[in-house]
Amino acid sequence: MKIRRLKNEEQPPWNLILSADPSREMAAKYLKKGSCYVAVSDNEETLGVIVLLPIAGNRIEIKNLAVAEPAQRKGIGKSLINYGIQAARNEGFEVIEIGTGNSSINQLALYQKAGFRITGIDKDFFLINYPEPIFENGIQCRDMIRLSKSLMDQTM
Repeated sequence: MKIRRLKNEEQPPWNLILSADPSREMAAKYLKKGSCYVAVSDNEETLGVIVLLPIAGNRIEIKNLAVAEPAQRKGIGKSLINYGIQAARNEGFEVIEIGTGNSSINQLALYQKAGFRITGIDKDFFLINYPEPIFENGIQCRDMIRLSKSLMDQTM
């Protein structure tokens, strides 16, 4: 597996992006301003995606992270996060952030294992910003859980 940045003329893997963010409109906005990286197999099959978006000053956010279902639980998500952390460090950012739904139990565990700490909650974020209810793990996704990680700490 290798991870590479998508070129401007390349189409992002919409199937993966929309699996992590069901709003194509919102995703299109952050894709325009952010950097999209894909994990690909040796035969160029797209296994995963991560989108990084500078947000303010020395901060960058992981706006989208998704792994194709057949490739899940094989360390690809972790590899993408670590790649994103290193790319952000290389660009001089000091803090990397990510947000996920209150119902995204596996993602919350993955991010915390990668060194992210919970820093806030945007109450009713998904109720306000998405027209259709979202359910994961039998739980309605209502609140955005915000996490961040200092990039000044070299541990991963």
